[in-house]
Amino acid sequence: MNPNFSFQIYASTKQLPIEWDTIACKNIFLTTAYLRVLETSAPNNMYCHFIGLYKSNELVGVALSQFINLSEVSSFGERDHCIKTAIRNFVFKNVSSKVLVIGNNMLTGQNGFCFRESITHEIALSLLEKASHSLRQLFLEKGLKTQLTIFKDFSESALPYFETQEFSSYFKFSTQPNMLFDIRDSWHHFDEYIAALSKKYRDQYKRARKKSADIHKRKLSLDEIEKYKTRIFELYMNVAKNAPFNTFYLTENHFEVFKSCLKDNFLFYGYFIDDTLIGFNTLIKNGVDIDTYFLGYDEQYQREKMLYLNMLYDMIAYSINKGYKRIVFARTALEIKSSVGATPANMLGLMKHSNPIINLFVSKAFRYFEPEMQWQQRNPFKEAN
Repeated sequence: MNPNFSFQIYASTKQLPIEWDTIACKNIFLTTAYLRVLETSAPNNMYCHFIGLYKSNELVGVALSQFINLSEVSSFGERDHCIKTAIRNFVFKNVSSKVLVIGNNMLTGQNGFCFRESITHEIALSLLEKASHSLRQLFLEKGLKTQLTIFKDFSESALPYFETQEFSSYFKFSTQPNMLFDIRDSWHHFDEYIAALSKKYRDQYKRARKKSADIHKRKLSLDEIEKYKTRIFELYMNVAKNAPFNTFYLTENHFEVFKSCLKDNFLFYGYFIDDTLIGFNTLIKNGVDIDTYFLGYDEQYQREKMLYLNMLYDMIAYSINKGYKRIVFARTALEIKSSVGATPANMLGLMKHSNPIINLFVSKAFRYFEPEMQWQQRNPFKEAN
């Protein structure tokens, strides 16, 4: 390692160098405004640190780490009840419950670091691997021994950067793809998207809109998010607990803190029947992208009103009408997202267990426990048919 390069670990956004955002501005999820959200309302089992990379005394890279204590999660998910799930939960609780993530486990995609051109990816990742050693020691001094270290969510094109000695003991893995919706240059209004759909999927759109005719949607202010806080959390948990696997649960004040910190870059939409909040979704402006965030709904209305599908159409409508280039729909619900035009992008990660013997079997264990996704990719556009 070139002695001119070094790293610094920060435990608070108040400690960050003043030039942090000049690098982080390329990705809102690395800016101090977003990092304050994590600092103030991260899940109770998550501990965040911020990493500055330096060339001599110049800041040339910024990164995020999250330590996740899975032993503090009351339930990993209540949807699946099979022997494999029970074994998986036991293993995570007892063998791999202390996890250090270089990246952001609350998002899908490479939102963990950003570098200037004056540092190569190879040098930067080598520095982050060394920083992970320091972070593991920091948590060990607090009585928390890291069992798994993970670098998460890279595209396949980034893999050559990890072909170094530092990462030779890491296992490469992939999980569910990131669902991305590319907005065509010819679409300037949502109606042009609808016109591009084949008859089958235009009929799907019309059916969904008809089902939701008595629902009204509105953008909520910070005061309204605070007003509906308890109901919002209830709707969020309805969805979260039905996920196949959870490593954290949001705190009840998470969305109001998010709105307070990111202001107009964070959009919160409530769905109402009369005066009853039956669902919500959230969007984050990130340059030319719109990132979808957490949502929630009442299961009864979701089925009856095709609420989730209507939310997807609303997200697309907003993004097209406002001139964005891409929607990051993230993981989960792959087939229904593809039915509105999203396409999968494979994401890769690297992991290593602290026990060298267990590490030899990490790849086999991961393939055994990772749920196999059976889904059919749809293409709703005319030219595809």
